[in-house]
Amino acid sequence: MADTLRGRLQPLGAGTKGTAPRREYERRAPFGGAHGAMATPERLAPVVRFIGDDPQATSNWANGSEGERRLALDLRRVLGERAVLLHDRKVPGARGHVDHLAIAASGIWVIDAESDRGKVRGRDVGDSSLRDYRLYVGGRDRTRLIEQLAYQVKAVRSALGSSELPVRAALCFTDATWKLFARPSLFGDVCVTRPEALIRQIAAQGPLDKHDVLLVAIKLGETLTAAPIGPTFVA
Repeated sequence: MADTLRGRLQPLGAGTKGTAPRREYERRAPFGGAHGAMATPERLAPVVRFIGDDPQATSNWANGSEGERRLALDLRRVLGERAVLLHDRKVPGARGHVDHLAIAASGIWVIDAESDRGKVRGRDVGDSSLRDYRLYVGGRDRTRLIEQLAYQVKAVRSALGSSELPVRAALCFTDATWKLFARPSLFGDVCVTRPEALIRQIAAQGPLDKHDVLLVAIKLGETLTAAPIGPTFVA
């Protein structure tokens, strides 16, 4: 898919000096560099580390929850160099930021981490003529979080400049109570889940290869810059 992605994601900073991650990738990638030598996953691994954020050093944890920080560290620990992780990314032209982006073979994951406590359940509060399915955690209506994620996904698609790439949305409750063996639930296009299940989904095989992952990560890293300390995403 890399050849197709290069067409969809161009220009990566064209017309500008370009960023260090892009230059580093072009130096190592099989279609970059002076000799175009084939790059093995082992040779590309340092580039994954170079592009991705270190969750220990992310500034916005001061305003985030402990659960959000734990999720970032677990993503880094379990996924390792199979994914590029970007945290606290500012959305151009909007207030707030995207909590986590995970770019892996399984797709581009837009993740909102929440630390609500209590049981997670869906409930239809509509009547016989109109369904109104809503998300509750600990008895609180948290459906708005689903709506906010839709705006974040739209921002990521806009940053990529493509509607064809596999962008997935996940709302992860890090401290909620789940039924034994509970599977992720879909609310529209948003996956509502717990950390362990989310990480398994991200780690799964998918349509992107190693080079696709790096191209997407570079593009998102250039377009969605690191957010200053501030509020969470507000549509």
